[in-house]
Amino acid sequence: MIETSARPLGLSDDQLRLVLETAGRAPSLHNTQPWLFRTAADRIELYSDPTRRLWVADPAGREERIACGAALLNLRLALLGQGIKPVVSVLPDPARPDLVATVRHGGSRRAGPEQRRLLDAVPRRHTNRRPFTETPVPTTARYALRRAALEEGAWLHLVTEPGQRVETSGLARTAHERQMADPAFADELQHWTGHGEARHDGVPAAAGGPLPWPNATWVLRDYTRGAGGGQTGYESEPLIAVLTVHSDGPREEIRAGVAMQRVLLTATDHGLSASFLSQLVEVAEVRETLRRLLQGARPPQVVMRIGYGLPVAGTPRRPTEDLLRSEPVTTD
Repeated sequence: MIETSARPLGLSDDQLRLVLETAGRAPSLHNTQPWLFRTAADRIELYSDPTRRLWVADPAGREERIACGAALLNLRLALLGQGIKPVVSVLPDPARPDLVATVRHGGSRRAGPEQRRLLDAVPRRHTNRRPFTETPVPTTARYALRRAALEEGAWLHLVTEPGQRVETSGLARTAHERQMADPAFADELQHWTGHGEARHDGVPAAAGGPLPWPNATWVLRDYTRGAGGGQTGYESEPLIAVLTVHSDGPREEIRAGVAMQRVLLTATDHGLSASFLSQLVEVAEVRETLRRLLQGARPPQVVMRIGYGLPVAGTPRRPTEDLLRSEPVTTD
């Protein structure tokens, strides 16, 4: 049972549990789930959890904030599902840098048809690290994905020009090889992935997918500690999508996470699967080269591989009780 000193936004215990469970079904690097919530009668606060930061892969916390932005979108949708209009303040307190957003009651409002479709997609959205089919993503779905990013103030660049695809593939391999040559990175990856024991976080070996061919066009991380079974062919022409926002910085990175999750839920609603090519944005020189390659002033925040895949099980989730901070909320 969730124990709170008040009924946050008028929600019952069961409603609050559902809202927080929904918020916690966001993607995060290595499934670290780096978010916490604190509740009071008039608000729900979303915090990043620096104890779950990946200090080698994500030393500045950029991907941590993107993950929290994804959780924020889920929280917004979950409140609309309860008939509550969420009023969101992003980074409302400079004295509390881990406070990502404060969400208050903005009156009664039910989820509209599109918001309901996105909310329904939340439990069905799972990162799919397995091979996709060669069926191309249709134009209508591509338009919907780009529109989803724009709705949240971001841009989704679809890498379709052959020369750009070849160079992006090469950059992904360069970044991957550089990271895997770093023992600290390899140790961090092994800590969070490829496990078989019961855990509430990380990427278990069963969710890692098979090992790709060494000469595969798109380099994918091994989340199985080498136990991914026989090598198999991955699709040769996935849709590669690069999400950008105006600039770097905490506020824009949170915006990127909100937009990323809206894109992913839209993809799920269209029957599509997605996984990530995070190495392209984790190695600074490669990320800058990718920005110049795409001829944009905006830095890449997320790179996604999108296509049609068979259904996969979700990664484990932390118990809702573990997501709550117990300190009292300071009144504004």
